Amino acid sequence: MVLLRRVIGDALRARRQGQHRTLREVSSAANVSLGYLSEIERGQKEPSSELLAAICDALGARLSELLREVSDTVALAEQMPGVLVPVQDEPAEPAAVARPAVRKAAGRAVHQVSSDGKVAVSVHQDSPLKATLRSTRVRQADRDVVCAA
Repeated sequence: MVLLRRVIGDALRARRQGQHRTLREVSSAANVSLGYLSEIERGQKEPSSELLAAICDALGARLSELLREVSDTVALAEQMPGVLVPVQDEPAEPAAVARPAVRKAAGRAVHQVSSDGKVAVSVHQDSPLKATLRSTRVRQADRDVVCAA
């Protein structure tokens, strides 16, 4: 299952790293502690709307742009089978034959990739409760226009 706070954190980190800025620079500009900003970027803390706006301002980004990016990422993840669907709990007394198969399936990581032409989403699901979602904006290639007379 993908957590919204992880998608927000990934989007913030991608913007900061794209500007070649350190956590210290952005945390100082946003008036938030470096440790707390780090936890937000890692998806361990969910920022308030006020704090998110301050971080976006420090990054020179509009809050609506960030939320649109997060929305696009989550929308793509919803189309991927099993990513945003909670996994059913195991029965209290599983059969002895079924138990090894369940453990083997749970120990195997699931990796899925999807793209809509604008956003590419990669999901690495390690367990029913732990999934890493990576999104990247697909940039249109610059096209050369040649005019002949």
